[in-house]
Amino acid sequence: MKGIHHITVSNATVKYEFDIKRNITIIKGDSATGKTTLVEMIGEYYESGISSGITLVCDKQCRVLAGRDWSTLLPAIKDSIVFIDEDNDFLPTREFAEAVRESDNYYVIVTREGLVNLPYSVEEIYGIRSSGKYAGLKQTYHEFYHIYGDHVPNESFIPDTVIVEDSNSGFDFFNGLSENKDYSVISAGGKSNIFKESFIRKDSNVVIIADGAAFGAEMDRVMKLVSGRKNIVLFLPESFEWLILNSDLLQSGEVSDILKSPSDHIESREYFSWERFFTHLLIEKTQDTYLKYAKRKLNDAYLNDAAAKKIIKTIPDIELM
Repeated sequence: MKGIHHITVSNATVKYEFDIKRNITIIKGDSATGKTTLVEMIGEYYESGISSGITLVCDKQCRVLAGRDWSTLLPAIKDSIVFIDEDNDFLPTREFAEAVRESDNYYVIVTREGLVNLPYSVEEIYGIRSSGKYAGLKQTYHEFYHIYGDHVPNESFIPDTVIVEDSNSGFDFFNGLSENKDYSVISAGGKSNIFKESFIRKDSNVVIIADGAAFGAEMDRVMKLVSGRKNIVLFLPESFEWLILNSDLLQSGEVSDILKSPSDHIESREYFSWERFFTHLLIEKTQDTYLKYAKRKLNDAYLNDAAAKKIIKTIPDIELM
């Protein structure tokens, strides 16, 4: 599945309206905010249709996955938007993550815990809030809102340390920039180590750079560290490859069009996370050029002064050059 799918579900007393943009959407929040009610309404409509008193409008089938037989039921669900409530024990398992990866569905998951086996985006973590009565009727209108906002500086920020998620080309790039500069660059060796490396250095000026397209499970504890601290900046582009593509270094109209609406181009069954798509796209578009890209080791052409400045220009208010 790909594309953005608009969903409206309502009964006589409540109405939910929202868009689903990626293969994994997370709904968080406290009790009594309407999360479970949403899932229950989806399930009731699937089972009983309009006789349930519920109206559901979407261009894809919406249904609920639950219970111990989930692994038997899921393979039969195709090209659908699957809602899952937080009381299902299978959610954090590797078996479930593998089943999601192999399917062509979108998933809307209610959970208060980070699901470390699923590569979900920080941009697709939502709460549900009531925004009053709908159209003057006795019907409460619910909408999604982003749990995590930006945590970038409002003015020029000079780091002591830059922490990069991995040790591949992204690290090579930022480490190369740091030569003869007054800051150091370290690799966290994976997103699960970002918190530890940041905590160790929490009293110095730190920039954290990680792939936002798959960093969702780490956000809660990292934001608890970052919130209220002006000396820690969290920069989460979709991925390092996206950063290059977004810099217009390639000067490709096709790439620019894709970046305007990635959902229309990213097939969920082929790409478990958007990070993988952007890596594939960059490799494909630079093949047989001087900018030929490889994930494991950075092509020195990207550290050329002109190229590096183009890439860095897309990073807000962080002094790296």
